[in-house]
Amino acid sequence: MVSLAEERIRPHAVCVPMPAQGHINPMLKLAKLLHHKGFHITFVNSEFNHRRLLRATACDSLPQLPTFRFETIPDGLPPSDADSTQDGPSLCHSTSKTCLAPFRDLLSKLNDTASSLVPPVTCIVSDFGMSFTVKASQELGIPNALFWTASACGFMGYLHYPHLLEKGLAPLKDTSCLTNGYLNTVIDWIPVLEGIRLKDLPTFIRTTDPNDVMIHYIIEQFDNAREASALIFNTFDDLDHELLESLASTFPSIYSIGPLPFLEKYVQDSSLNSIRSSLWKEQPGCLQWLDSKEPGTVVYVNFGSITVMTPQQLIEFAWGLADSKLTFLWVIRPDLVIGDVAIVPPEFAAETKERGLLVSWCPQEQILQHPSIGVFLTHCGWNSMMESLCGGVPMICWPFFAEQQTNCWFGCGKWRIGLEIDNDVKRGEIHSLLNELMKGEKGKAMKRNAMEWKRKAVEATASPSGSSYVNLDKIIENVLCHSSTIISQSPAE
Repeated sequence: MVSLAEERIRPHAVCVPMPAQGHINPMLKLAKLLHHKGFHITFVNSEFNHRRLLRATACDSLPQLPTFRFETIPDGLPPSDADSTQDGPSLCHSTSKTCLAPFRDLLSKLNDTASSLVPPVTCIVSDFGMSFTVKASQELGIPNALFWTASACGFMGYLHYPHLLEKGLAPLKDTSCLTNGYLNTVIDWIPVLEGIRLKDLPTFIRTTDPNDVMIHYIIEQFDNAREASALIFNTFDDLDHELLESLASTFPSIYSIGPLPFLEKYVQDSSLNSIRSSLWKEQPGCLQWLDSKEPGTVVYVNFGSITVMTPQQLIEFAWGLADSKLTFLWVIRPDLVIGDVAIVPPEFAAETKERGLLVSWCPQEQILQHPSIGVFLTHCGWNSMMESLCGGVPMICWPFFAEQQTNCWFGCGKWRIGLEIDNDVKRGEIHSLLNELMKGEKGKAMKRNAMEWKRKAVEATASPSGSSYVNLDKIIENVLCHSSTIISQSPAE
């Protein structure tokens, strides 16, 4: 039992995720790791997502431990109780323009220790996309580490958005550039991404609007990042050493501490098990269903928390799975189909009922560790890719937006652990790629590559000398428990 006196001398980290599922998950893992290292944690959700978490867990309140507590701030958008992800551009614009004031108020409340009964705030760990917190940390004279929850290759692509604008490559001159081959233009001047095409860079440059909200939001976050104390990446040195080395010339205080699913295994505090981050209610029974399947025989299909598709694309995926004759577990969110309810054709359900399981949400991290999973059909979100690597599972890639295209380009071309599906998805292509990865020579080679990356990920997170294990201790010692480290303001090369 922690005494009040002991509690008051703990370092106190305020953790602020971007209010979207793919950002909350890794931030919560990092918060648990910091708690394991002796920090008092205040985890700050948006009011909208706080309500979603309560619905997903069927509870009246989130667990509040003496040393791990939850707070909320408004996201600035109109009130809503919708059980779906908010519009991305609106959310980004609103948080960057409206959240600083309520966040200041929250810090003030926490620092009134007589009434808050928690230690004074000693550091902030915020999502890169919530970099308004940097100003608040400067006002208090405390360190603020920014957590980039996406990929290092995506970071490099976003970092060079200003150069794409300067060179006239973006915004697009008109919408014909989306279909006339312009996006195949090769970019040969971005470090480590030499030979990448415009179509493989983060997708927000595919706009014709010079005042596009997302482009300006991204540039603003990178400007703010130069004032932060450090950057944290959910990757490991062996996987991304070239990118991390190149980025260090611009941001010298970089710490790679991934894969977080492997590093989190050191958190043995059972009281934290009740603290979950899923905004959707997970359907029970998935793991038990997989237990009845042979090793490496199941296709796992999940397009994440934001991807949407047309009704026709859903049908093509369905019949591609059916025609493959393979066993599959398919996560279909209620809001997966644009402007409609996601319902598969009844003929598909009848044909595959003996070898397919459809669910609305599931514990993906555990699914990808299950020995029955042979292939992951994914949107290439970074959490999904890292979890797939942790499971040693090769991927079929159908990137949707943001840096997912960059992840796909890197995963298929550099790490050689996946095959890409054309955006105009066809059932025949899905059938062919699934069978190639599950039964063909390419699939065997990619499985070997994926297992080798898994081995290196295990090494990176091993105690006491794994690079990510060491880096976590370093950022605590060098940054989060000190207030003098500020990232260099040297311009990007």
